[in-house]
Amino acid sequence: MRKFVAPLFLALLVAAPASGAFAATAMATAAKPAASASTSADQSINGTVKSFNLTARSLELADGSWYFLPLNTKFPDVKSGEKVTVHYKQNGSSHDVTAINVG
Repeated sequence: MRKFVAPLFLALLVAAPASGAFAATAMATAAKPAASASTSADQSINGTVKSFNLTARSLELADGSWYFLPLNTKFPDVKSGEKVTVHYKQNGSSHDVTAINVG
């Protein structure tokens, strides 16, 4: 029995560090695309305003999507029911508004 246990143990000892290094490399390369996705190019969407709160710096469209306005930036006074084009950048899971066009 010792003849089989000792070589098996030795084989596991040699194989374990190699598989751990491979997993760490694979995870590091998989994480890189997610980091580049957080800073995307400008996007835009057309929709109808459901709610606009300048104090909370938020805009909700009728489809349920939320957009957030940056600090110290002037935006037009938007009312519920108006059709708008929202220009934004995807920042993780949030949409940061760069411009709003009414009409």
